[in-house]
Amino acid sequence: MIQIEEAEKILNNVEPQKLIEKIKIKDSLNRVLAQDIISKIDMPPYNKSAMDGYAILSGDDSERFKVIEVIAAGKVPKKEIKKGECSKIMTGAIVPEEADKVVIKEKTKEKEGLVRIIEDDGLVNICYAGEDIKSGDKVLECGAKIRASEVGIISSLGIDSINVYKNPEVGILTTGSEIIEPGKELLKGQIYNSNAYSISAQFAQIGINTKYGGVVPDIREKTREKIYDFFYKVDVLIISGGVSMGDYDYVPGVLEDLGVKLHFTKVAIKPGKPTLFGTMGKKIFFGLPGNPVSTFVIFEVFIKPFIYKMMGHKYSPFFVKGIMREDFRREKTKRASYIPVNYRDGFVDIIEYHGSAHLSSLSKANALLQIPRGVKEILKGTNVNVRQI
Repeated sequence: MIQIEEAEKILNNVEPQKLIEKIKIKDSLNRVLAQDIISKIDMPPYNKSAMDGYAILSGDDSERFKVIEVIAAGKVPKKEIKKGECSKIMTGAIVPEEADKVVIKEKTKEKEGLVRIIEDDGLVNICYAGEDIKSGDKVLECGAKIRASEVGIISSLGIDSINVYKNPEVGILTTGSEIIEPGKELLKGQIYNSNAYSISAQFAQIGINTKYGGVVPDIREKTREKIYDFFYKVDVLIISGGVSMGDYDYVPGVLEDLGVKLHFTKVAIKPGKPTLFGTMGKKIFFGLPGNPVSTFVIFEVFIKPFIYKMMGHKYSPFFVKGIMREDFRREKTKRASYIPVNYRDGFVDIIEYHGSAHLSSLSKANALLQIPRGVKEILKGTNVNVRQI
């Protein structure tokens, strides 16, 4: 059994293959940039009005201003503004070159083509060319994850196609003769398959579609056959169940028979001790315990950072600092524990949690609290960092 830090070091030392593909910006959400984004234009590309109003010369103290033209967004000004004159202008429209102030409409009164300023808000109300981005600026760096905001930024620069890292192909298998799919009649001794669907959903949250291979009964040859079937279909295979020390836990042995190098098979983490990680060439294998909270935690702690690495992105979990609202105590301290908690208004509440099979506890949680090995209690009022999920 190895410590969490050693498992993380092993994962960090594996350099996965990264391939690049070109895609349309409309399809880029949750992908990872494989290039820097350099702007070829200023943003805004011209001085534009920040408000609906009237463009004037800032030093003009005329009592009234004659409207010489109306400038809508997308229209190029045609007339030069002089003393005692103004152009009626809409938000986003080009400000005439000689104008250096826009008086917002609410601070004026217009009658028969003449405008009177009733109050000066002291603002110029102009967005200047290059104020946000200048031509030649590096706007986004290679390795950045593309969110909705990045989609907007890239498209605002006129870029419609970008280079991104290819997402790994991921397969999911569930093992266990007692496992049946949702929708079927539950017989005595059976349980419904939740792991495949929760793991698939966790992958979907980071932009990865998965291939599902179904439930494999606890038969060695069936396990071998199904795992081998996935060898040439996926880059990463996630296997839930069958990884511990029981008589029917065939996964570690089957993987070794197939030539997979197992880098670790047990980690000092609770839940999730019987977690394995293996490689064969560029192919990656994770074996997870069958209990659903274990699979969820192991995904968050080990698999998610590794998959992001395969996607070309350096992932860091998001921690928030909170105050324990009550005492937490435990008896066994040989392993670091992750327990579901609720973070709200700066406080951390312990959720009723019965162990690694207590899946419903996760639906009440929005964070995980790590209790380091050797730590027996965390008292009320203690400042802790919790990992948001």
